[in-house]
Amino acid sequence: MREIVFDTETTGLDPRTGDRITELGCVEVEDFIPTGRTWHAYVNPQRDIPEKVTEITGLTAEFLADKSLFKDVADDFLEFVGDSRVVAHNAPFDRGFINMELERIGKPVIANDRWVDTVVIARKKFPGAHASLDALCKRFGISLETRDKHGAIIDALLLADVYLELNGGRERALDLAGDSGENGGVVSFPKRSARPEPIKSRLTEAEQAAHEAFVDSLGENPVWKTSGLL
Repeated sequence: MREIVFDTETTGLDPRTGDRITELGCVEVEDFIPTGRTWHAYVNPQRDIPEKVTEITGLTAEFLADKSLFKDVADDFLEFVGDSRVVAHNAPFDRGFINMELERIGKPVIANDRWVDTVVIARKKFPGAHASLDALCKRFGISLETRDKHGAIIDALLLADVYLELNGGRERALDLAGDSGENGGVVSFPKRSARPEPIKSRLTEAEQAAHEAFVDSLGENPVWKTSGLL
């Protein structure tokens, strides 16, 4: 199942009073595990940025002055998201801003039923506990070293790790499927894409020869030979 973990940075809290998006960050996940594909853009909000917001995000009107307008990055953003579900922390906030920007340029909004709110998931899983992104990162032992300021792509990457933990953690990579056989279950591993460049063997000729000699000493049908591993 493909989903997009999504975050925004903005000039303020309310798109209905003129606040705009300043940064967008997206992280692709498959079955809750990040694939490594991301999408990121800074956006010129065409307005001032309050000092308090700059203290939080590090973004200034001067820095964003030469960045693209939302209308110029909207198609790339929508292509990356596709028809996937969108995961956000406090989703109504991000949904309100992105749909406001889409409406401004006459693009279809992202429907409410496509959004997943990790705040809601966290509050159900840990009733009464703090559900901020920082608090969840600390709970799950996710490093915050990269987060000296709030940033859309940084927060989206952190949220992708939190989302995985909220859904069972990396043990989801093992699928313990029921089996009627004597073993009582089958362990299956999810498919992973091939490495861009295969890892080179570090086995020396001497080590290879020593292993072959050891296997030969085990008799006619050692497991290494019958399994094709040698």
